[in-house]
Amino acid sequence: MIKLAAMLALAMCLHAEDKPAPKGWPEETRTVEYRATVDESMQPAVMYAAKSDEKRPLLVGLHTWSGGFDQAGGETIYARWCIERDWHFIHPHFRGPNRTPQAMGSELMVQDIIDAVEFMKKNHAVDTDRIYLVGASGGGYASLLMAGRAPDIWAGVSAWASISDIRAWWEHCNGKWRYSGEIEKAAGGRPDTDPKAAEECEKRSAVTYLHRAAGVNLDISAGVTDGHKGSVPFSHSLRAFNRVVPKKGRIAENLIEQFYKTRKLPEQLPAAAADPLYGKKRPIFRKTSGNTRVTIFDGDHEIIHEAALNWLAQQRKSRPATWDLKNVHHLGDGEKAREANK
Repeated sequence: MIKLAAMLALAMCLHAEDKPAPKGWPEETRTVEYRATVDESMQPAVMYAAKSDEKRPLLVGLHTWSGGFDQAGGETIYARWCIERDWHFIHPHFRGPNRTPQAMGSELMVQDIIDAVEFMKKNHAVDTDRIYLVGASGGGYASLLMAGRAPDIWAGVSAWASISDIRAWWEHCNGKWRYSGEIEKAAGGRPDTDPKAAEECEKRSAVTYLHRAAGVNLDISAGVTDGHKGSVPFSHSLRAFNRVVPKKGRIAENLIEQFYKTRKLPEQLPAAAADPLYGKKRPIFRKTSGNTRVTIFDGDHEIIHEAALNWLAQQRKSRPATWDLKNVHHLGDGEKAREANK
């Protein structure tokens, strides 16, 4: 019976690999399924395998808060990068939209992302010193969470427009954005009145684990209008940075509050230098401590793909973060790549 079950599982996986990618994805990608080790379910993903026989980097791209593996917005640019650079790529489902207990930072979700990496390593020649993670919004949240939950995997993690504290985001969204109701569904209640729901929000928040990410090359970015126009206050990114770095490298809480409230850089904080990869979305504030950097730029709730992916390409596992980028690659999608996924 065990052998039969194994054969059936293999057949399911091989059959899934023959499926084309969902609508909107590059034709070179395809839909696959891999086995989740927590509950033995088959989980879908979009993937691309590098053409080279030699070991190649792997990029794990994560969907946004309300998305799934088939989300075809700016996530498709991750795939385009990998096709142009001959990298491996996987875009897992990790239990889909964050409105169920199975999603939103659950143990199932965390293990699904780890299992996606293992699936690629088992089936393709992956350079384990160059496994990268990237996401924006809910994908940025999941990227920060995985930096703390599985720090030994990643050569680099790039998180954009990220939620870092679920309870704090519920408070921001309550009465204003539908996301508060989705958090309640996932956590099992209102965190302000239900102690178990409050505990779930803490267990599922990136800030709970980011102290473990000090050895990860981690780049955190957010637009200065996010939280005012967009749904995630950019203060989440600044506080995430503070959770990773030593006390002497942190940003004072009163300056975070002032910066967020006014959207103007406090005099006590230095202005950021120019960064060509950000294009017209110039950095306003940037702080680096060890392997961790945070950037607040002149933008909204968005990711700048060329900045994220070129930074990741320079990182190597167990080596200090590289901030001086060389051999920059410009995506063939051009302006579309810079404007997508807002």
